[in-house]
Amino acid sequence: MRLLILGGTVFLSRTVAELAVRRGHHVTCACRGRSGPVPEGARHVVVDRDDPEGLAPLTRERFDAVIDVARKPTQVERAMRALADRAGHWCFVSTVSVYADQATPGQRVDTAPLLEAAPPGTDESDPERYGELKVRCEQVVRQHRGGDAFIVRAGLIGGPYDPTDRFTYWPLRLARGGDVLAPGSPDDAVQVIDVRDLAEWMLDGAEHGLTGTYDGVGPVMRRAELLERVAAGVGAEATLTWVDQDFLADAGVAPWMGERSLPLWLPLPEYAGLMTRDPEPAFTAGLRCRDIADTARDTREWALAAGRAHPGKAGLTPSDEAELLRAWHHRTVSDHTMSERTMS
Repeated sequence: MRLLILGGTVFLSRTVAELAVRRGHHVTCACRGRSGPVPEGARHVVVDRDDPEGLAPLTRERFDAVIDVARKPTQVERAMRALADRAGHWCFVSTVSVYADQATPGQRVDTAPLLEAAPPGTDESDPERYGELKVRCEQVVRQHRGGDAFIVRAGLIGGPYDPTDRFTYWPLRLARGGDVLAPGSPDDAVQVIDVRDLAEWMLDGAEHGLTGTYDGVGPVMRRAELLERVAAGVGAEATLTWVDQDFLADAGVAPWMGERSLPLWLPLPEYAGLMTRDPEPAFTAGLRCRDIADTARDTREWALAAGRAHPGKAGLTPSDEAELLRAWHHRTVSDHTMSERTMS
């Protein structure tokens, strides 16, 4: 199969490219190449998708399948105009951030309401408009391909090559052992998919002509179960200390990602639906997910080999975590003492 990946050097697109090469496909990665080299065995065609004529190097080429991970509608529009009629299969990677309701657990891809699409002229670099921009990207794909497209709305992705540290923080932190600050409640629902499982499913879809729109998400798990599986994967002996979200918010800890944050944590109930999407349609369509312990083990091994032993884009520093745990334990003891005095 002649496969074109619009990208191919970062996280998901890189993983797809590596897998496709291993499967024996003829892989072309079209990108600037500034984020890193394309995988060995793939062909690199230099393109600049912000240039209206940036895809000219691909003129006259035909592909059995195209995979696009773009977030900018203008880039998607240019790709569709240049390539839609020269590609047998089209896969576009979207996001669960396209949904308007992030509070209701258990929503399905075929019934959940979407955000309004970003109108023309929207600042495509604005992270606050990410979901709206992806809705517009999906619309552009459908305008050119009709129902003949495979649209994958990815959830939280973990695994090797993760540039965000949104999952990587946890294997590295739990591997250090000791008293670990765990956000929220043990029963909070979370949902992570291994990048390699998502890549395999996307490539399977390209090989077999899968079409339709799906949530590319892993199984819903209790947060305690997920962290326990992560600990098992990295061989850690750790104690989870559960700290409620109000305490964390009052202490200035950010959810999800960024400086002084705790990944896999989102304010509830307003985000109770973001990591609880129904995965059954994707599972029925062939998606298979490995044990999160394997994801944790391999992520840690990759991070250490890549010199990323101290995540910088998400998580707490050891000193911040220790300070927060001291404050939490002190408050817990104080509350217990006050309760005893009240009862007596």
